[in-house]
Amino acid sequence: MKTAEKNWKLVKKNLKDFMEGVRYNAWVSDLKLVKFDKDSGTLYLEVPTDVIRSQLESRYRDMIVNYAKEVFENLQSVLFLLPDEVEQLKKRGSSNEEKEFYPDENMLNPRYTFDRFIVGENNRFAHNAALAVAEAAESPRTAYNPLFIYGGSGLGKTHLMCAIGHYIIEHSPTLKVLYVSSEMFTNDFVTATMVDYRSRSELMNAFKSKYRNTDVLMIDDIQFIEEKERTIEEVFHTYNTLYNTGKQLIFSSDRPPNELLGKDIRLQSRLSSGLIVDLQPPSFEIKVAILRKKAMLENIPVTDGLLEVIDVIAEKIKTNIREMEGAFNRVVAFSTLSGDSINKAMARQILRDIFSARDVQPTPDSIKKSVARYYSIKISDLESSKRAREFSFPRQIAMFLCREMTDLSLPKIGEVFGKRDHTTVLHACEKINKEKSNDENLSHILKELENGIRNN
Repeated sequence: MKTAEKNWKLVKKNLKDFMEGVRYNAWVSDLKLVKFDKDSGTLYLEVPTDVIRSQLESRYRDMIVNYAKEVFENLQSVLFLLPDEVEQLKKRGSSNEEKEFYPDENMLNPRYTFDRFIVGENNRFAHNAALAVAEAAESPRTAYNPLFIYGGSGLGKTHLMCAIGHYIIEHSPTLKVLYVSSEMFTNDFVTATMVDYRSRSELMNAFKSKYRNTDVLMIDDIQFIEEKERTIEEVFHTYNTLYNTGKQLIFSSDRPPNELLGKDIRLQSRLSSGLIVDLQPPSFEIKVAILRKKAMLENIPVTDGLLEVIDVIAEKIKTNIREMEGAFNRVVAFSTLSGDSINKAMARQILRDIFSARDVQPTPDSIKKSVARYYSIKISDLESSKRAREFSFPRQIAMFLCREMTDLSLPKIGEVFGKRDHTTVLHACEKINKEKSNDENLSHILKELENGIRNN
């Protein structure tokens, strides 16, 4: 531990030399070393508040990791823990010295627990299902296995998965819990196969031991393996091994199972065989409750100004809870650095990018005008029956943007594009949505058009 403390002091000195004094004092100076786990290459640091942790994770993590790698041998990751989480980590280590702990593999966000999850009509069923699975982890119920959670970005899928993991580790410490992203699963699988023949058998055995000798396996964002046929095959075999031995499986995605993995009906069928729950966008009241609880947990004084800011953020950011919390953190961080009290005027200044982007309500006319200008064609070309790609492709993009940026139904969108059938609009939206996933240039064009439409 003495060596680790000496190394951490050196890292802080190097960071202080590099950073501005005010930023170092605000975000880094109060960081304390908890421990360095050589086996996993994980550096545990204690942070005083959740606001500071949020800033470190979003703005300074990479810099701290890079400086720490110069000093700590084989460092792989840095975890920021609040004081109560440090105590939990110490208790876990002292209560079960023989238990193997997998911090580098689990990557469970310490903030994502059940008591921090705000329950509303939009997520009540998903929350209750997740809690039921966590409570029954030692004897998984067939009806809840696998548990499949789906919903849009920032609605709480990862929060619920991590909450399940934390609950099981606390209440059933003999069970091995493994939480990974689909990207981590894919990387591990590729590493085990992309080696010379003599090493491959050993690495593949290690891979199978990691994923198939576990009691609870959670794979987040399973949609990202959709085009990876060999990875899908490996998930399928891993699923069968664990399910047939009575282990719990949990998956998350942005879509339900029947819209995933079209080429592999076998895995799609298995993902659909258990309990499927969805997360819907939260109501205004739930968003306000989330931010008020966040303020309470971070010991931020609840003033009239703060409540006004919470209301404005909840009103402006419609669906993405992660984005909403990020906006809240930016306001609190500015107040901490500047010493200014939190109020609506200050929030509008700090969050002007969010406010301006949402104050302009896109219309079909503004969308058609922007797309026509971008592709140097006439608006009438978008409304015409011309089938040449130079007209049909921009028309499909305009339809897609109308679906994404307005509340118009498919028939209504079809009506403003030359009275087309709603199935034509649906085909256009599905085509653009699929192409943008595989075409970075198209994705960039759509973002550029969207920003231009909102800020026009």
